Amino acid sequence: MLDWPFFEDRHRAFARWAREQVPHVPETGDVDARCRAFVAELRPWLGHAVADPLDVRTLCLARETLAYHDALADFAFAMQGLGSGPITLFGSKALRERYLPAVAAGERIAAFALSEPDAGSDVAAMRTTARDGRVSGVKTWISNGGIADFYTVFARAPEGISAYVVDAEHVEVVERIDVIAPHPLATLRFDNAPATPIGEPGKGLRVALGTLDVFRSTVGAAALGMARRAFDEALTRVKDRALFGAPMAELPLVQAKLAEMALGLDASALLVYRAAWTKDGGAARVTREAAMAKLHATETAQRVIDDAVQLFGGLGVTSGQVVERLYREIRALRIYEGASEVQQLVIAREVLR
Repeated sequence: MLDWPFFEDRHRAFARWAREQVPHVPETGDVDARCRAFVAELRPWLGHAVADPLDVRTLCLARETLAYHDALADFAFAMQGLGSGPITLFGSKALRERYLPAVAAGERIAAFALSEPDAGSDVAAMRTTARDGRVSGVKTWISNGGIADFYTVFARAPEGISAYVVDAEHVEVVERIDVIAPHPLATLRFDNAPATPIGEPGKGLRVALGTLDVFRSTVGAAALGMARRAFDEALTRVKDRALFGAPMAELPLVQAKLAEMALGLDASALLVYRAAWTKDGGAARVTREAAMAKLHATETAQRVIDDAVQLFGGLGVTSGQVVERLYREIRALRIYEGASEVQQLVIAREVLR
């Protein structure tokens, strides 16, 4: 893949470096502590998450590599980028200097607070309000909720939806949310919390969507990394396991399944890195390309991982197996940062322009 024309020599060098530098943090049962440990271990990587300008191909290569090995390592890297993304892309020089060096050093954890109980995919239904530099309302499904040091928050101000940064000391964690692939996730309450504006008043949707436009392709890259791992696990399994007196790999039905899996992986990679290459090339918007990349890569990864579980048979649903873990971890990627159905609507809107 690195021979594809989407990449420059610096990307190839980064990919080689990344494969040798994936951090390992042992499982302890404490997902918060493990996530914090990953942020600290990822210090050599985090400068790319807050770079000026952001290089989306590098972000995608990082997420694909990390997700191949450990979904929580990928999560820790990705949330440092997404959580600080509004500041990186739209913040003032003073705001960038105040927050980004500590994010890059792994000293402060960032979070992106957009979703609400009644405003997930429908961002326009937002009820959180902002007035006179203070934010009030409830946000939910917030990744890094409860462990973040600051939140980039979107609220309805007199000028319209606006973006802010709120330090964690002013935020109440109402509920920690448990999901099938554990990671820090919470519902938050802002009660007249002091907030610093990001960008222009009333331009919050531009900030939110502009940030997601950059990072959405990287979700596809993470899905690609998970799918590649499942494919590699399945290849090893079918080569090593005998069935009906011969290796599983010699059975035509197994070969057909492997072919479809390989086809899906290459198609996903092409879409992901096309979107990243287009954005890095200076395109003002990659809404269509990023939506296609996320939709195809996440949906394909779900199928590839499901096929890998099937090829493992009963062992594939046994706790502790890599493919069982991947089966749980991939599911959320089809929902967060724009559910698959939303991506379909976005793509349709773009092609009908």
